[in-house]
Amino acid sequence: MASFSKKWPWILAVLGLLIPLLQPVMPDIVSDYRLFLVSTMIIAAIAVLGLNLLTGFNGQFSLGHGAFYAVGAYTAAVLMDKLNVPYWATVPAAAIVCFMFGYLFGLPALKLEGHYLALATFALALAVPQILKYKWLEGVTGGVQGIVLLKPEPPFGLPLSEDQWLFYFCFITMIVLYWAAANLLDSRSGRAMMAIRDQYMAADTMGIDTALYKTVTFGISAAYTGIAGALSASAIAFVAPDSFNIFLSIKFLIGLVVGGIGSLAGSVIGGIFYVLVDNSAQSLTQFIRNDLGLPFDLSAYTVFGVLLIAIIYLMPMGIAGGVYLAWRKLRGVRG
Repeated sequence: MASFSKKWPWILAVLGLLIPLLQPVMPDIVSDYRLFLVSTMIIAAIAVLGLNLLTGFNGQFSLGHGAFYAVGAYTAAVLMDKLNVPYWATVPAAAIVCFMFGYLFGLPALKLEGHYLALATFALALAVPQILKYKWLEGVTGGVQGIVLLKPEPPFGLPLSEDQWLFYFCFITMIVLYWAAANLLDSRSGRAMMAIRDQYMAADTMGIDTALYKTVTFGISAAYTGIAGALSASAIAFVAPDSFNIFLSIKFLIGLVVGGIGSLAGSVIGGIFYVLVDNSAQSLTQFIRNDLGLPFDLSAYTVFGVLLIAIIYLMPMGIAGGVYLAWRKLRGVRG
């Protein structure tokens, strides 16, 4: 499955570079709004990729990655709003802040396993949005009202709209992070991460510094998700505490399960899935009520639940795993 995952960045790179170029030919299909929607899918894919590094490849279960996403978003927003830092510089800044936050959180989490770790990260996801609302932080975070930003303009006078440029910026960032994750997992450190996931006691016996690898993986995972948060601050041009509630962490987890735990390609699929469902639920409800005449009112969470049950039943390894197995069977039949 590793070779299958390695091909995805280059396939996506070619397709991604072509998408905005189609706008003059198909303005209704490739509109600025739809490019913005694709940008949010890319951002979600980066966040799910960060969670996958921790849960899928290191075996540490997290229900709190919405907190790291919030920290990354607010780091970027505060730097842009208060210090006039360029948007592109806030991305590495958010990565550093979130790496430190994740690493420090990972230290006490070393004593927790399974559902205890899940509860600790769940508590983190609940606490961070409330902390951002505190009155003594209002001068920095904007309190309940949040921070309103301006979308970054294309550099060097490029003939692109704001949404076109943000698409390219987010897309290139995702390709770099995907490539970095693939190389990390192919390295000695990556094999140590996965050894801890598969056989913790055996990895410890073989001399792997399990404490170091677990805390560093927590930091790297948080950094990835923080980068996604920083990109979302620029793309949406607004941050507020209520945007980062516990359901955000659950959506990341749903995206991970649907896409495929332990699959880099699955992270991309999972990010696309949860944004699509989030944005399509209302349209689906209108179709069911108005066109089909059925008295159903579907929320995004209802659609999430139904699709999650169906995918877990039909494709236990996620969409990426299901596609890979189907491809192998087809290849075997042809061979």
